Amino acid sequence: MAGLLFWISFDTAQGTNLRTDNSMLRLSDLIQEKSRRNQQLDKDLSAVHKQVDRLAGHDAGTNGAGKRLDGLRGRAGTKKVTGPAVSVTLADAPPDAGPRIPGVPDPSPNDLVIHQQDLQAVVNALWRGGAQGIKVMDQRLISTSAVRCVGNTLILQGRVYSPPYTVTAVGDRAALRRSLDKDPSIENYLQYVQAYGLGWKVQERKRVTLPGYSGTVDLHYAAPAER
Repeated sequence: MAGLLFWISFDTAQGTNLRTDNSMLRLSDLIQEKSRRNQQLDKDLSAVHKQVDRLAGHDAGTNGAGKRLDGLRGRAGTKKVTGPAVSVTLADAPPDAGPRIPGVPDPSPNDLVIHQQDLQAVVNALWRGGAQGIKVMDQRLISTSAVRCVGNTLILQGRVYSPPYTVTAVGDRAALRRSLDKDPSIENYLQYVQAYGLGWKVQERKRVTLPGYSGTVDLHYAAPAER
């Protein structure tokens, strides 16, 4: 039996240390490399889109087709938008954080990090506040964008980000602030800010230019919304 166990261990390890984190490190390196590659592809695609737009401009004519196309680009999020803005930054609490107010229990690890629903709550509140455009980190959001978190990292449109996370919205600053202030999910998040020191910072900015979305806009599936 001992010999069989030794052979199984040898066959599984294949000469490697079963207790190392090398496989996880290789996976992390691969994810970061893919993220950098996707960033470069985004830049290349953006350059191609600009070239296509220039060529299309020659054929727009004077019958209003160019204006209609420009309006569609604005609503689709592929056109730059400039105006007053509000930026919201969310950050993890310090890893050794404890209760900051009396009567609060000791935190679990999940209490000290930003979750997907926290980012989604901010984005949704800004849309409800009448945002003309929103970007998360350095990427513009469109109707098919999905804010997803895996562990304590954000995966957005093929790229990976670590906290702190910044969400910027162009629009009426007072309306955007009101929408943030009255959102129940954000109110819940702010309780953890007070209890354990999660990061929360809201800044009003006089003028910001959000980039147009430069990725693919192909729609793979859609269903009519029920009213």
